[in-house]
Amino acid sequence: MPATDADVVGVVGAGQIGRSVAHAFAERSPVVLVDRDPAAVDDAIAAIRRAHMGRVLRGATTVSLDTVMGNLRCATGIRELGKATLMIENITESPDDKLELHRELHRVAAAEAVIAANTSAVPLAFLAGAHGDRTDRLLGLHFMMPVVEIRCLELIRHPATSPAALTATRDVLERHGLSAVEVGDAPGFVSNRLLMLLVNEAAAVVREGVAGAREVDAVLQGCFGHRLGPLATADLIGLDTVVRSLQVLQRFGDPVKYAPDAALLDLVAAGRLGRKSGIGFFAYGAGASPPTTHRSESDQGAHSR
Repeated sequence: MPATDADVVGVVGAGQIGRSVAHAFAERSPVVLVDRDPAAVDDAIAAIRRAHMGRVLRGATTVSLDTVMGNLRCATGIRELGKATLMIENITESPDDKLELHRELHRVAAAEAVIAANTSAVPLAFLAGAHGDRTDRLLGLHFMMPVVEIRCLELIRHPATSPAALTATRDVLERHGLSAVEVGDAPGFVSNRLLMLLVNEAAAVVREGVAGAREVDAVLQGCFGHRLGPLATADLIGLDTVVRSLQVLQRFGDPVKYAPDAALLDLVAAGRLGRKSGIGFFAYGAGASPPTTHRSESDQGAHSR
């Protein structure tokens, strides 16, 4: 089912996840990427260009770079999203900042538009307050990084989300080669309610000297078949994002169970945020020995996570 000219996807937030979402959709249809920071927009354009050139060189796609860049329109004003049929919010994992942005999206969205929160842990029940009597068009889309490689995501259903909004969103996702697992609304949903606990405990194991980061990940990869270990996954997500996600889970869930481990807090305080800063639990860049990706014989065609 190919994408159509009617598929205009609005992506708000040009950070790591926002640019990755925009890239995935721009392979097949028009995308409007909005960020108030012009520098963030420029960085996103350059990052999408680099990422897509890499995909072309690896033979991972037959979509040309010209097609992707031609489908991508960037802006700094949120009113540029007015014609979008699906708006996807991707800003930093701050519940209060997200709530304020959702108030703006509610004001500018076309009547038929679906508004999606791409959030690691913030429950839709909290964001619903921004949408007045139109909570029927609110839902969650929790993408995994990088979106062009990991094409499965969580589709989060608020109790008021209409069947029409869910169907329309599923159709858009399918036209872009994306598949969704529908789940209910709760802090962290399924993926991060589980993953954040695993990452947090893995960090504690390293802090306590039970094993190094590489050994922790090797156990999960070799014994349980994880493609990427929990600490390498945390580096990919961004350790600052991991900490913010745990803090959101504390706020809306269990404040004791989800308390960020001291190892994570110390790394973030030191500016060791993972891949985006060049070092986290592992080092990246020239001369570094980054974490390995595990693939079983039956998994040779799958993309690493």
